[in-house]
Amino acid sequence: MKGRGSSRTKTIGDAIEELVGQLGIKKKLHEQDAFVVWDEAVGERIAKVATPTRMLRGTLIISVKSGAWRNELNMRKQEILRRINELLGDEIVKDIKFR
Repeated sequence: MKGRGSSRTKTIGDAIEELVGQLGIKKKLHEQDAFVVWDEAVGERIAKVATPTRMLRGTLIISVKSGAWRNELNMRKQEILRRINELLGDEIVKDIKFR
């Protein structure tokens, strides 16, 4: 009699990854990772004044506390975009809008 540890047994992580792929939500989950890496990507000072609020078709929407900061962040947008995608390990975020 064969034990429970057959070759068809999957780890929970593998099963979840397979389910995510079947549901077609893998891209959406990766997009949500941008929220997780935001503070690390921009640093503590910027994270205090700018917060990601949503992701819309590859564009990360950021709520900024003041117009002066919005201007500063717009000037640094490409640098921030590069850093986020670097942390994500792929080009997940296509654009950033500061509001």
